[in-house]
Amino acid sequence: MKNLNNERLDPTVMEFKQFINNHPKLLGNIRRSGRSWQEYYEQWALLGEEDPLWDQYKTADKTSEKKTESAKENNFELLSQLMKLTENMDINKVQKQVHQLSNTITTVQEVLGQYQESKKPKDNAGDPFNWFRD
Repeated sequence: MKNLNNERLDPTVMEFKQFINNHPKLLGNIRRSGRSWQEYYEQWALLGEEDPLWDQYKTADKTSEKKTESAKENNFELLSQLMKLTENMDINKVQKQVHQLSNTITTVQEVLGQYQESKKPKDNAGDPFNWFRD
């Protein structure tokens, strides 16, 4: 279905879509500014892709690519560290500790429930002498 819509578009509109997709910072700026796509399309059609107007978005793209690469490297390092950590882990010990923690939480919940029960005011419904008191 998507291809059918793209086939109906004017070739220059397709080129503009590709230009926008190649410049994510420009795409974000268009969405944030609230200005119409038509304005940017007209500027692109009149000035072309090589106009200095677009330079601010091109240089930002390179910076964002470097940040993305750096983030990917950091994620890879974190993942490799986690893999090394899990290699030395005894699953039975971990399961035992999780079970102990679960029991501890259950005990704390029971104690809190008993404490809350003791804090509730007593119901005087069975005492006929207190029925008419405020």
